[in-house]
Amino acid sequence: MESIRVMFIGDVVGEPGQAVVARHLQALKRKHAIDMVVLNGENSSNQGRGITPKIAQAFYDNGVDVITTGNHIWFRRDIYPYLDEQPNLLRPANFPAGVPGRGVTTVTIKGHTVAVINLQGRVFMREQVDCPLKAADSLLAYLRDKTNIIFIDYHAEATSEKVGLAYYLAGRISGLVGTHTHVQTADERIIPGGTGYITDLGMVGALDSMLGMQKDTILHHFLTQLPVKFTVESKPPYVLSGVIMEVDTQTGKTVKIDRVRLIDEQPVDQA
Repeated sequence: MESIRVMFIGDVVGEPGQAVVARHLQALKRKHAIDMVVLNGENSSNQGRGITPKIAQAFYDNGVDVITTGNHIWFRRDIYPYLDEQPNLLRPANFPAGVPGRGVTTVTIKGHTVAVINLQGRVFMREQVDCPLKAADSLLAYLRDKTNIIFIDYHAEATSEKVGLAYYLAGRISGLVGTHTHVQTADERIIPGGTGYITDLGMVGALDSMLGMQKDTILHHFLTQLPVKFTVESKPPYVLSGVIMEVDTQTGKTVKIDRVRLIDEQPVDQA
């Protein structure tokens, strides 16, 4: 059996997340014999929301093949033209027609075409996006003659919505990973039909934080309901989390899935 090994990395948060990717990704690729890396970068700017062209390029330079995003992709307007220029930086495909960028891309890995789709959920999300199930159907029809190795980053809040889409697409895609909640789940598995699945990849950022952000201001908001400004937590330790899927290139089915979790104690300013 010929296979490819794909690493999916959860939401990168701020400068700490950038630093951890820069420090460890190449070594992780060597250690786990990784052929392709998909990373969610929608929170990777220094402010913790959005992404810049410079940060995206740094991810590519560090060994990332495809960058997925979510609802925070629109936070920085300087990314808008870059989304149209860079095919491997995705925004959710089910945003309204006419917005910058694209929601699907294909790359060649070990001579095989691999597709990555980015979708956003609707439950508990502010944005009014198109139905992700119907969007997935349409994209799979587009990809039918191109490849049977297809992955989806589903950026959604509700766990039921994530697992629901996975079962809806079971056997039609190689794998589905959830992002957005920044908390790595322990339910990685291969569902019937050979589709790899995890409800949430987790994040790359400060471990002693609230989703990568400083705790005190958020707790103050919980106690008072007063508006606060979220600030990226910069103190170590940091965590990098995700999964690795091994896919049979002939069938497009996942044959193995493993969680990844790495702890980094080194401060950001000590590269």
